[in-house]
Amino acid sequence: MSVKDKTYWELDIEINPICADIVCDIVQSEFECEGIVTAEEKYKNLELIETTENTLKAYIVADSVDFDEIKNFFKTKRQDLIEKNIFNTDIGSWDVSIHKQEIVDWSKKWKEHWKPTKISENIVICPSWETYSGNEIIVNIDPGNAFGTGTHATTQLCVNAFEKYGKNGDIVADIGTGSGILSICAMKLGALSADAVDTDETAIETAKINAQINNTNINFQTATSDILQSDKYDFVFANILHNVLAQIMPDLKRIMKKYAKIVLSGILEGKEDVVLDAIRKNNLKLTEEMHQKEWIAFVAVKEE
Repeated sequence: MSVKDKTYWELDIEINPICADIVCDIVQSEFECEGIVTAEEKYKNLELIETTENTLKAYIVADSVDFDEIKNFFKTKRQDLIEKNIFNTDIGSWDVSIHKQEIVDWSKKWKEHWKPTKISENIVICPSWETYSGNEIIVNIDPGNAFGTGTHATTQLCVNAFEKYGKNGDIVADIGTGSGILSICAMKLGALSADAVDTDETAIETAKINAQINNTNINFQTATSDILQSDKYDFVFANILHNVLAQIMPDLKRIMKKYAKIVLSGILEGKEDVVLDAIRKNNLKLTEEMHQKEWIAFVAVKEE
């Protein structure tokens, strides 16, 4: 079916950005979806000046839609998520508004909203379909269906932590790699090697493509941190939900060398105590607490 023969609908879903990846998965699995915009962003001189990250926009194909059925569907999915206690925080209303759209190839249209972005002192993230010339280190990313475009605060906190605490020749682990952006940035900033894991097979395939685009040699595996070697890593990225960070903290410590650093990100303000408690229980030493918007990241060191 050609684009001109399709009927497109825009679903505007009000969410807390912390659960954007889960809502994306729901939309992609339950609808014929040709594009998702997690945030419409405006830039000036590579700086993000405006965002709509509390509204996720999905572009679906359907001859017709039942407005009430779709709204009730998301209401039910939201309640399921609450009952599973995956998020111990407000996940947004998930209220949905639906609009019929002009005939556009939304699988390409969403790319218009993402431009080159300076995410740290040394790194500019550039979409694979854009060009950028400057003195910074350029990382080209095509996120596909994986989390990690570089514009999210949790990603930027991780990159800034590595620029401050990472060293040339570091052996790096990237837990929950998503698009592979953190491993790629680390390699471009001087890491010797990187092992990256994610439980999402699609994310790993996307990450491999991104590593190839950036001429970086990274070992990607569809797995969790428990497959990684003990006492191997100089620096660990863990950009995951706060409750997951707390659960896997013993394993994160296990893979760290003595005096290794770890950046723990993905922590929403108000949920930091869960992670701080896990840091203390596992005898890691807190080095720095970093903030960006409503997000927190902790840098800790293994001293024993």
